[in-house]
Amino acid sequence: MANSAQGVRPWIAVLLALACLFGTAGYARDKAPAHQSKQNPGQAEGSSSEARLLEVYKLMAQGNPRQALDLAEKLVIDVPNFQLAQLVYGDLLAARTRTLKSMGDVPPASANAGAVALSELKEESQRRVLAAKERPPEGTVPSQFLKLSAQTHTAIAIDAARSRLYLFTNTPSGLQLTADYYVSVGKAGTIKSQEGDQRTPLGVYYVTSNLDTKVLNDFYGAGAMPLNYPNILDIKRGKSGGGIWLHGTPPQQYARPPRSTDGCLVLSNPDILALIRRISVGATPVVVSSQLVWQAKPQLQAQARPFELALNAWREAKEAGDLNKVLGFYSPDFASYGKSLDQYTGQIRSELKQTKGRTIELKDLSYLQWSDSAETMVTTFGEVVEGRRTGTHKRQYWVRSAKEWQIFFEGVI
Repeated sequence: MANSAQGVRPWIAVLLALACLFGTAGYARDKAPAHQSKQNPGQAEGSSSEARLLEVYKLMAQGNPRQALDLAEKLVIDVPNFQLAQLVYGDLLAARTRTLKSMGDVPPASANAGAVALSELKEESQRRVLAAKERPPEGTVPSQFLKLSAQTHTAIAIDAARSRLYLFTNTPSGLQLTADYYVSVGKAGTIKSQEGDQRTPLGVYYVTSNLDTKVLNDFYGAGAMPLNYPNILDIKRGKSGGGIWLHGTPPQQYARPPRSTDGCLVLSNPDILALIRRISVGATPVVVSSQLVWQAKPQLQAQARPFELALNAWREAKEAGDLNKVLGFYSPDFASYGKSLDQYTGQIRSELKQTKGRTIELKDLSYLQWSDSAETMVTTFGEVVEGRRTGTHKRQYWVRSAKEWQIFFEGVI
């Protein structure tokens, strides 16, 4: 028997380049088994099953196939529906008798039968390993998160190109990356535009509910959380469809291939349960991007400054009770739940009568930016007039046109 590292190294070298990977990068874990080392400071948590699989890869790269085989065997016993782990375990068994040229190296007679599934598993493996290798730079957050209220306890960002979901906790010192998970997106990729196109939408969304598992069938796994697609920007652009959820997998399947859904965002059941325990319905923003851009706090503050000036100027105009000046902040194509700007002007006039000469506080202010063909801002706040204890909870959508920010939606949440 060729019971040595030579049996597995060829395909590992091609697929993962692990010689450099595990020499410089950590890998995510959540409640890691005792045989694993402690989590690096600042490292986000991840799926324990994924961490165990990456430990197997690490041992293979280090030339310890026997130990890798032992860990792989334990993993497939503990998580029998983890197809990628089963594939790696099978490779390790086969490598004891022959040299493997590629991941899932099988005799030609049986190669065609599972070619598609094998290709999907290879892609899943690559996405998981890249997530372990290319960690977000320390001290950075996705560029969309310009400002989050202290009342927003968690936030989610999804990098579709990496098949990765990042979960953040909002702390007094800013957003902290606390967990990240493998996630599957639409069969046809991203940039959803119409119902049934099997694409995942890109944009800034919010978790709208946590569905009772009693009313879900097995297809959605251990839980499901709908998002507010189409959002106001999507509607403005004429996009259609709905039913975009974060949800789990059927019991017989640990994870879906990277691109395999009808538009939803699908995680393993342990990971969706971890999310459900941490998010706040109605208050957790979910940014879905084709590729996240990570930036440090000073960069975000510089980007936010022009919008902050516009938002404060709008607030000051309301405090002064100047209707014409206030209306200058609203886009000509403004709409609020079916009302045009002309129809909505009565609402603005009524508010100005109550606020003229009084200070307005924008409590629990959050704003998230979205940039594609246009620069937009999704703003949420409580509008509290001086002398009152409570106010109106509003959401605004702003667009930057000719270097000026204008409101194209405003409504009560």
